[in-house]
Amino acid sequence: MEKPNINYINEIADNDTVFKKKIIRILKEELPLEIAEYENKMNISDYFGASNLVRKIKHKISVVGMKKSYNIADTFEYNLKNQSEELKSDFNNILFVLQNYTASL
Repeated sequence: MEKPNINYINEIADNDTVFKKKIIRILKEELPLEIAEYENKMNISDYFGASNLVRKIKHKISVVGMKKSYNIADTFEYNLKNQSEELKSDFNNILFVLQNYTASL
């Protein structure tokens, strides 16, 4: 599995440490809430609601440079909209890696 990195955040922050810290803070605050809400939606088979959360999370995946994982999340979002859990395990593995990485920032 690919590893997240801070390269894109550094690029868009362009040496603005306040902006960089703001992005990191947003990741650290929003991601756990979105993951918990995603898990709740999946537990009640609310695939449409879960797909909306996957859409939010996939942008965070992109911000930490996980391009392949972004593509998996994008396909998983589409699958959920079609009432399919295909790629759920892959997406959950991505969430695990993403959570650990953002917690270490």
